Amino acid sequence: MEIVTKEEFLLERRKYLKLMEDGAVFIHPTDTIYGIGCDATSEKAVQRIRSIKHRSSMPFSVIAPSKRWIFESCEVSAEGEKWLEKLPGPYTMIFRLKNKSAVAAAVNLDGNTLGIRIPKHWMRGVVAELEFPLVSTSANITGEPYMTSLDDLDERIKPEVNFIVYEGEKQG
Repeated sequence: MEIVTKEEFLLERRKYLKLMEDGAVFIHPTDTIYGIGCDATSEKAVQRIRSIKHRSSMPFSVIAPSKRWIFESCEVSAEGEKWLEKLPGPYTMIFRLKNKSAVAAAVNLDGNTLGIRIPKHWMRGVVAELEFPLVSTSANITGEPYMTSLDDLDERIKPEVNFIVYEGEKQG
């Protein structure tokens, strides 16, 4: 497991994008806290996150690569379209999933709905470049405090991830 800064990540972007494409599980910054992420289409990677978080039943949300991807993968009502205009931003929107293969079954478990985000943060550009959604769930064991800095990263999580992109303390 390695810890890299935003600058190091961007300098070696291809290396980290390849790791993500190959099923890496990693900690990444968001607009609020740190999240654990992986390729949301990889059943194996999503199951790894479920194991790390001790979370067997609750769904995960994803960072969508684009609004176009949302329209292709989900049923979006006229009201939903109005909400999509607010993205990128600090919102998680829940839509009915129309393309069941858009994400691994382990992401949402019921197969019917999907929580979607496009955060106002540089990581959204990474997801857009990958062209597939990333699971993005809080970097913590379910029920434990969220990670806002390296100092409060649960020691049980650290050895379970491939890398951490760290950009300093988050204010939540």
